[in-house]
Amino acid sequence: MKASFWDAPEGAEQPVNVFPIGDESLNAAKGSLTAAGALAKLATLDSAELAKSCPNAVALLSRIADAIADEKANAPTRLFRLANFNDLESKLVADVLGRGEVAGVVALPDGSLAQIQESVLAGIWRVRLETDATSEYLEIGAVPEIVKRAAADLTSADFEIGQVPAGAMNVLPVLAEIRERAQAWRPGIRSQIINFTLLPMSPVDMSFLQDTIRNGPIQLVSRGYGTCRVLSTGIRNVWSVQFFNAIDTIILDTLEVGGVPTVALAADEDFEDSAERLREIIEAYFK
Repeated sequence: MKASFWDAPEGAEQPVNVFPIGDESLNAAKGSLTAAGALAKLATLDSAELAKSCPNAVALLSRIADAIADEKANAPTRLFRLANFNDLESKLVADVLGRGEVAGVVALPDGSLAQIQESVLAGIWRVRLETDATSEYLEIGAVPEIVKRAAADLTSADFEIGQVPAGAMNVLPVLAEIRERAQAWRPGIRSQIINFTLLPMSPVDMSFLQDTIRNGPIQLVSRGYGTCRVLSTGIRNVWSVQFFNAIDTIILDTLEVGGVPTVALAADEDFEDSAERLREIIEAYFK
């Protein structure tokens, strides 16, 4: 088997296992947090009673619908707090939002984790900070700001290349290319791809490459059209992006030099679609 940039540890689930967010939904007992499952549950409830019992939740959903309609991929994100919600309101929001395609964790400097989960309405994210007192909020944007901050602040601008081990083939020119591209990249520049699936890299090359640029603080998984794992490396603007087939075998193993890889981002058309769908949900179930 061809060596890859990142392999799951022996016995670990492949791809990386991401902590779930949202088990507190109204229909969690049935194990369904998809859009179809959530809306099917809402359809069995009294919409007038829900609107009366959950005014904060309905008002929040309306504000989110207005906000995401105006959102752009390159614009700042917007946050919506959930601190004043009662249990029923929190469960109602969880049911409407469900779980979407992208989830992940961000390791923070204090040793805690931030968990992120995109909703079934792309561009609307749930973020949970696992600190001394767990806090949670909703965020609208291409990707939560905490991902961008960690990618910029918790990685290194450069790296040292140590003594190349015996058996290495092509790792030195690849590392030189990574360094040059990473230091030259600026926002607005198109990301560049280094495809290990096509490169003649030995296991020694890949091991030395990983030891040199290291793992970073961000792990994301996208389960859209197939499964894709996105890991930040220890070097700023350098990401491992791996695609898997149905039996969890890597079919495309790359390093991407640039901003957060597009496979994990919501786009302008996603915001427009999510705003329309959320307004339809509000009209159908809470009016």
